[in-house]
Amino acid sequence: MDFAQNENMNGIRHSWNILPANRADQARCIVPVGSLYTPLKEIPNLITLNYEPVVCKTCRGILNPFARVEYRTKTWTCPLCFDTNSFPPSYSGITEQTPPAELHPSFTTIEYKLISKQSLAPPPVFLLLIDTCLLEEEMRALKDTILQSLNLIPENSLIGLITYGATVQVYELGFKECSKAFVFRGDKESTLEQVIDQLGLKQSYYQQQQPNNMMNKNQQQQGNMNTTMMMMNNPTTSGANRFILPLSECPQLMDIIEELQCDPWPVKNGRRPRRCTGIALSIATSLLEATYKGFGSRIISCVGGPCTFGEGEIVGLELSEQIRLHNDLRSGKATHFKKASEYYKKITQRLVTNGHVFDIFAANLDQVGVLELKTCCEHTGGVMVLTDTFENPIFKESFLKFFETSENAPDQLKMGLNATIEIQCSNEIKICGVLGPVTSMNRKTNHVADNLIGEGNTNAWKINAIHPNTTIAVYYDVVNQQLPQQTFNQPSIRCFQYVTAYQHTSGEYRLRVTTQSLGCAQPNRFDEIGQGFDAEASTALIARLSVYKAETEYLFDVLRWLDKSLIKICSRFGSYQQNDANSLVLPPQFSIFPQFLFHLRRSQFLRVFNSSPDETAWFRLILNRETTMNSITMIQPALYSYSFTEPPHPVELDATSVKPNAILLLDTFFSVLIHNGETIAQWREAGYQNQPKYEYFAKLLELPKEDAKVIIKDRFPYPRYIECDQLSSQARFLIAKINPSITHRDTYGQQGGTIVPTDDASLQVFIDSLKKLAVQQQ
Repeated sequence: MDFAQNENMNGIRHSWNILPANRADQARCIVPVGSLYTPLKEIPNLITLNYEPVVCKTCRGILNPFARVEYRTKTWTCPLCFDTNSFPPSYSGITEQTPPAELHPSFTTIEYKLISKQSLAPPPVFLLLIDTCLLEEEMRALKDTILQSLNLIPENSLIGLITYGATVQVYELGFKECSKAFVFRGDKESTLEQVIDQLGLKQSYYQQQQPNNMMNKNQQQQGNMNTTMMMMNNPTTSGANRFILPLSECPQLMDIIEELQCDPWPVKNGRRPRRCTGIALSIATSLLEATYKGFGSRIISCVGGPCTFGEGEIVGLELSEQIRLHNDLRSGKATHFKKASEYYKKITQRLVTNGHVFDIFAANLDQVGVLELKTCCEHTGGVMVLTDTFENPIFKESFLKFFETSENAPDQLKMGLNATIEIQCSNEIKICGVLGPVTSMNRKTNHVADNLIGEGNTNAWKINAIHPNTTIAVYYDVVNQQLPQQTFNQPSIRCFQYVTAYQHTSGEYRLRVTTQSLGCAQPNRFDEIGQGFDAEASTALIARLSVYKAETEYLFDVLRWLDKSLIKICSRFGSYQQNDANSLVLPPQFSIFPQFLFHLRRSQFLRVFNSSPDETAWFRLILNRETTMNSITMIQPALYSYSFTEPPHPVELDATSVKPNAILLLDTFFSVLIHNGETIAQWREAGYQNQPKYEYFAKLLELPKEDAKVIIKDRFPYPRYIECDQLSSQARFLIAKINPSITHRDTYGQQGGTIVPTDDASLQVFIDSLKKLAVQQQ
């Protein structure tokens, strides 16, 4: 089975492409039944239809290629609930020779433009939330990057500006005469009503509310839309355009940003600056709630340090007070953590309800409070970038790539806003939940399972921002107790439908529908089930589930659960003779799966040693939103070798792959590293690449750099780029990732490899132990 092809055509990978027959067989399969779905996957030749979809009257499923159609009676049978529906009058001309596009077998993913939305949504709103408690050089680098990004944002996009330090300044961009800002206290939270009153936004806020009071629930969004369009087209009727303007109408914004100064509040020796991040975020949320509630808007926060002042405080002002570490969190000594987390959760609920997004670009050598802020970012679909300084290319390139536009439409950004995802499936399947950047809409239907995972107890989720790589993990439960039914000697199938409604950056409301069908094996036929096993998708699903468990359970328990699961899988699907470890043979589909889990156990997602709580939160957030292949790269980094004797090729992530006469290229997703062998480094230092007769050596040095540029070009966040030599200090980034097949305890086999100073077990020891335990299973 070509799993990658299905992902390219539909944006979906399944752990089991042949499903277990019943609940008992599913329990014996160990690996959860699930899928990884990328709602905004860039699909070649995607069909977009300019009319409303045909919906099943019973289950709300949408017409798709798996429906059975009676062209004579103009009816169709839904493959999800098997109910019969009539086609609308507009379909009266369809025939078997001229079917509608929805029924074409190759159009399992299709997109609709919702023409029922009579007015377009406003352009996307970007509210800049800038921390001014920075050093001069940091402030200069931040301002330069923001000014560059203004040249990339489409001119019709709406933009606003808030800065904060000891106080919060909301800039009135509509005031042309000079720079004007409304100042809020940083030590006292302002309610929504207080912000509306001080900024003079009562009229615009109540104009949004009045239609909602007069219309029923299904008409509220249309009322909001018409009101907002009226506000945009008639500046005299609303105060919203005083603070949030189209970029083309506020040329003074560049001057305001250029004139920004570091926070003037004095900082005493031995103390941190007063930084009211929590209050600033609350005011930014209130501003958008009062002006663009229900429409795609993003709060883009540039944070240079932890919140030390007001609500949401992460650490105190005194430098003698250390910011919380993992040991403090485990022992309950993180004094500010619980209160700050609860505060940001309340803001998260407001952001989700309003359809707004919170993005974080953090830069500091120390922690900035990303762990507490994570909930605001993750549950709204926002992005997070973490680095050490605003001068670092990781921040600069990531911030600029954030505003990347489509190649086919240069005025449209590569993102969807204010989206919802709804999943329908066959009656034999129920939904346990979703792990990813979503929030449950608490819409409980017959498709909801009792076993909850992540955001569960629903079949619909809110995701306020989606990007081409945004991926959610959906976990299912096989609930039927009977044998799968077969008709006409055809294997039974189970259908899944993913419906994503979102606001396109052009202002259109679109609906993307992806329908999948999977075969179902006979009871106790694990050989049939194993043929549809996708090791990469299964690893990504298990990795997210492990991280989810690690948030609330001890790491030892999570690792023990992983080990037990792997032993049971090998025992179930492998062939062996009892108590003979050497006889164990895994099917080809499972051969690389133990290796993936070995590297997952050693990864930064589960082992927090040498990572701060902020870094751990960042790593886990990225894992929970990336595609299958990107997740695999994070878990088991890709390693490529370049030498004189062989063309560039991938090699094992092992200590034996490190050779003096070879160059290695390591891609961990978060970093891209070029490692020069000891001999290569000596030749380079001798300057051989500058001599004409060693031109081939110069080309060898450049080849991995060119490949690294290709990797970096399409990566978000921008990875850290490292060039190092064997035995140098930065070679530790490679040593930490490779399999320690040669350690300081070994006295042999050091030729053709490098020593890894660790007490961790090697992959071979891990596999030997796995075989020994797997063949003992009854």
